[in-house]
Amino acid sequence: MIAMLPIRPLIATAMVATSTGLLAIPAQAATPQFAAPPTLVGIRATHHYGLDRLVFEFRGRVPAQRDVRYVSQLIADGSGRQVNAVGDALLQIRFGRADGHDRHGSVTYGPARRTYALPGVIQVVSTGDFESTLTFGAGLAKTVPYRVYTLTRPSRVVVDLVTRYRTVPARDYFLNTAAYNTGRRPYTTAVQRPVIPPATAYGALQRLFAGPTQTEKAQGLRFVSSKATGFSKLTVKHGIARVYLTGRVTGGGSAFTIADEIRPTLKQFPSIKWVKIYDAAGTTQQPTGHSDSIPQSLEP
Repeated sequence: MIAMLPIRPLIATAMVATSTGLLAIPAQAATPQFAAPPTLVGIRATHHYGLDRLVFEFRGRVPAQRDVRYVSQLIADGSGRQVNAVGDALLQIRFGRADGHDRHGSVTYGPARRTYALPGVIQVVSTGDFESTLTFGAGLAKTVPYRVYTLTRPSRVVVDLVTRYRTVPARDYFLNTAAYNTGRRPYTTAVQRPVIPPATAYGALQRLFAGPTQTEKAQGLRFVSSKATGFSKLTVKHGIARVYLTGRVTGGGSAFTIADEIRPTLKQFPSIKWVKIYDAAGTTQQPTGHSDSIPQSLEP
């Protein structure tokens, strides 16, 4: 069952999630009129049996205004620009009358974009901290029911996402900066990700574009995108995987490009022997035959 907590005027009512639904209580009774707005100090996501749990922790009270809903795209507050997040479903989380920065303007909750190796939650990205409204987008592996509720001591808003579906482990290959900088091959390191069968190759490629987790970044792993913003299509036929990239793809003269991550990520699957990578215009150097191929723009 989906529990939605819509934004309401602060002077009207504050909505509190309970086990039986939403309970409306007078906002003035719960919050002093001139209290400082709550400040977001942490975001975390973990897997529990049957669900992924996304937690937003605040200093001060729980934000009285909050709204969680699925959207077709993520839009940055203020600029109106589209914000990319990896996932087949996008969940928007918005907090009104709340801050994500201190009085010096420094962000208080950590990275604005973070990746998780969870069955459901792939990425969480900030889409706005504008006029006391905090907005985030969660890229999910699929559309699932969710529940929203609050906890105190410390103040938290929790989003539980159902993950009662089967996943299998797959490997994603990222640049190992230490190996690359010292010329020690291979330059990539494999990490494990849960993907949903039968589209395991698609799931592994999708997780590749989400990049490494914060822990993996601390170990020196990086995703080299070569300015690709994603992929529009993946096909596998007769042992050949064809990947159609989006964005202004370019190797920038580097000896290591996104192709060096895509090839091992896809060739882990027995059904894939060769990988042909296309640019946004649909071109690659060797479109036919049993061979790997990259677009001219990825050449050093």
